[in-house]
Amino acid sequence: MLSDTDRARIEAAVKTAELGTTGEIYCVVAGESSDYREVPIAWGAIAALAGPAVLLAFGIHVTAPDDFGQGWSAAQMSSAAEATARAALSGAIILQCVLFVVVAILTAIPPVRRLLTPRPLKRERVRRRAQEQFLAKNLQATRDRTGVLIYVSASEHMAELIADEGIASKVDAAAWDAAMKQLMAGFKAGQPAQGFEDAIASCGAILAQHFPPRDDGNPNELSDSVVVLG
Repeated sequence: MLSDTDRARIEAAVKTAELGTTGEIYCVVAGESSDYREVPIAWGAIAALAGPAVLLAFGIHVTAPDDFGQGWSAAQMSSAAEATARAALSGAIILQCVLFVVVAILTAIPPVRRLLTPRPLKRERVRRRAQEQFLAKNLQATRDRTGVLIYVSASEHMAELIADEGIASKVDAAAWDAAMKQLMAGFKAGQPAQGFEDAIASCGAILAQHFPPRDDGNPNELSDSVVVLG
């Protein structure tokens, strides 16, 4: 996802942005934020439930011949009808099982799964993974609670920015929207490093406005290197 040159550019952008602020910017790029295991199961279940109904809607169903039961006694007809009903039910169950397995296997193929995964689910998983990374990388442990996580999930084409409470109390969440648009524009254009550089510069300007450097040398509390997750 990122070349060595890209990583070096992003790290340099973080160093430059942090010169003018006590804020700490931390960048993470993930290949995918979830395996979405429930998606193939859900689509398989939908196909299994809807399949028989769709066939009936198109007029495909089990019918007896026109002369069915001629010359039969009532008991014989009752027995034959029961057998026919059982056969129809068995056929429907087998059809549902086949549909479930086939559709689940097909939708488990990564490109198909990505296409059929609902966008709200992707957004929820990306946000959750970003929150996990925020805590895992100890961004909440900075002295003034001024950590900012920029998280990108490449497969979902989504990004999240999480600002610690020291920043969130002073900076409106909408202030980061422009930086996020710059970030995703770079990824869409196939220039992730440029997207990160632009976004980091915008975040640095916001942080410098509200959190200027301290007089104690403005120590660097978090790594400036971008983290790439598989």
